[in-house]
Amino acid sequence: MNLEEFVCLPPQSLPDSGTTTWQAPSNIALVKYWGKTGLQLPANPSVSFTLQQCRTQTQVNYRRNEKAKDLPEVSVFFEGKPAPEFIPKIKTFLGHAVVLQPFLRDYSFEIHTSNTFPHSSGIASSASGMAALACCFMDMEKQLFPYSSPEYFNRKASLLARLGSGSAARSIAGGLVLWGQHPDLNQSSDLYGIPFPGAIDSVFTTYQDTVLLVDKGQKTVSSTVGHGLMKNHPFAKSRFTQARKNLENLSSIFESGDLPAFMDLVETEALSLHAMMMTSTPSYVLMKPETLSVIGRIREFRAETGVPVSFTLDAGANVHVLYPEFVADSVYSFISDQLLEYCVNGEHIRDYVGSGASKIQ
Repeated sequence: MNLEEFVCLPPQSLPDSGTTTWQAPSNIALVKYWGKTGLQLPANPSVSFTLQQCRTQTQVNYRRNEKAKDLPEVSVFFEGKPAPEFIPKIKTFLGHAVVLQPFLRDYSFEIHTSNTFPHSSGIASSASGMAALACCFMDMEKQLFPYSSPEYFNRKASLLARLGSGSAARSIAGGLVLWGQHPDLNQSSDLYGIPFPGAIDSVFTTYQDTVLLVDKGQKTVSSTVGHGLMKNHPFAKSRFTQARKNLENLSSIFESGDLPAFMDLVETEALSLHAMMMTSTPSYVLMKPETLSVIGRIREFRAETGVPVSFTLDAGANVHVLYPEFVADSVYSFISDQLLEYCVNGEHIRDYVGSGASKIQ
């Protein structure tokens, strides 16, 4: 599908007001997306696990204006408190969204949102937040055009979410989600994310992710700035080639259930992501000493026990400990005994591969 196919026709009538509430999950990329082209398009394809517990819930109250405006008025509340600092990003998003959903210009919006995890600490809060907001706007569209298919709803929701945050394209569907065009993967697209189209061994459908909160503060460099630094990065071309090759390899790993190969690949991807940050101009480091200590402990435990546990990192200091469900008890005992000491007040989130975005009645 191309972009023009997602543009709404003028509706015959519009409701005066209403409310819609959706929740959307965060996701953790296995093959990382780092670097953009055009309007929030990925420089390389990526694939992620959709998480279950790390979610954003968003309620949108909408009221029709007497006259349509170029850009809708918006007020935002985060976890019950006014959050004017979110408005510029949402207005930028709306500036793109109204091209695909012109009816939005007829409304003013009051947005209430909250997370189940710390905001802006490397757990893709922008992904779940923009995905939840996109689903609310798609719910409005569905009321105006009730005959659109679930596939169309999900693809356009992913496209809209991407306009607010690239990784949000992967926070609509559940399970393993692919975003970015790849010649060997059917229906893959830079415009939106889709459920991974290849064969998937059952071990990956129930994978566990315990997120260790080694740092809960604001990141020193935002993801937006980090993506921008890839434009003149001396290793960008090699990195994009590496990501595409790793995605090819991961396709066969998903099919075979090869856990050693899976662990090696996702750890390489995580460290490659942070290597790009440390070798950009200007360079920056988002990992903390505790991050490195956790990585070392995980590798030591795996070498000593043979238990298939690995790590990945997003654009932050927190560590995602990945492991199959059948070793959950032994790995969580290891986490409790040896890793929680590196977390802020022992804080962590036990998560797992889950379902995608859903409406809250």
